[in-house]
Amino acid sequence: MTQVTPASGEERRWLRALSWADRLAPGVFLLPATVVVLAMSIFPLVVSLYLSLARFRLGPGGITFEFIGLLNYRKLLFGSEQFHLLGLMHDPSLLAWSIAALIAGGWTLGTIRAARRGASLAGVCGRLVVGLVVVAITLLYGATLGRGGQLGSLGVTLIYVFIGVAAQYLLGLGLAVLCAQKLAGSRFFRVVFFMPMMITPVGIAYTFRMLTDTTKGPFAPLWQWFGLGDFAWAATATGARIAVMIGDAWQWTPFMFIVLLAAIEAVPRDQMEAAMVDGASRWQVFRHITLPTIRPVTITLVLIRVIEAFKIVDLPNVLTNGGPGIATESLSLHSFIAWRALDIGGSAAIAYMLLVVVTFFCVSFVALTRRNAA
Repeated sequence: MTQVTPASGEERRWLRALSWADRLAPGVFLLPATVVVLAMSIFPLVVSLYLSLARFRLGPGGITFEFIGLLNYRKLLFGSEQFHLLGLMHDPSLLAWSIAALIAGGWTLGTIRAARRGASLAGVCGRLVVGLVVVAITLLYGATLGRGGQLGSLGVTLIYVFIGVAAQYLLGLGLAVLCAQKLAGSRFFRVVFFMPMMITPVGIAYTFRMLTDTTKGPFAPLWQWFGLGDFAWAATATGARIAVMIGDAWQWTPFMFIVLLAAIEAVPRDQMEAAMVDGASRWQVFRHITLPTIRPVTITLVLIRVIEAFKIVDLPNVLTNGGPGIATESLSLHSFIAWRALDIGGSAAIAYMLLVVVTFFCVSFVALTRRNAA
């Protein structure tokens, strides 16, 4: 029998040191990258926060930043820039008030039911805040979409996000379902559908700027043959916004398509075949098996796309230059225009308001999807 010699005090201390070093090693190796990422993320946030509370001035000695508190935000919400941010508002119509009242009533009943089911105080307060924001947005659209009203950059951005992302998801899901079938040429179309992702947003914007030109663009003969030679996409606010959303959908639908296709192809085939054997139709299989299975991928995909949609700037800048007027101007483009006009404080304030809006909607979306999944 082999006799084990007990370790000496020096050896025990050495073993403890090695064990401590092993536990510390992952953190030591990750620390430099973590510090760099935090510095590159937190430093711009802190600096831009200070800039949003200051006024940029040019002087004989160079540039100065004068601290002015919340005046930049006051200018955006209640001052000279209110038209640019919120739009030209009139009294909401009776229909807008009625829709807002229905939303408020339904949301209140839902909050009361959640409280009775044992929802936490934070959850109830969160529901109330979300309900107030939804009602406020409803009244904002009611005040700006009516006769004599005009949408501001906030309302336009929300249109790009909600309508644009919903259309892109539905198109991407439809294409993914088609390509997941055993159809001739499906592999070829997978590559073709993914090609727009390889083009820069500015290139796509210039492409659609040419395509929507009914007088000199490549489709000009076709427009004239249909009697639309004098039609201009950017002449009306609605047409210009549709043009921007079509270009955005052409660029981002392939992203939706390729991710959803991978998720659909990962659905267990045995479950689908068992359901078909039991007499389920293709629609029932898709609704009760495919959709629930790809739900986590859908939530992540939509969340990523919503964040990107809030930052849209290339297409409205190049395609319509934010026009006609400010009809297609997003919050990011609004901030860029303010920066270009040397309103550094106002530009930073718009960027911070965009950060707050994106955070609010993303947190609300995640909380809503978690509650529905529970």
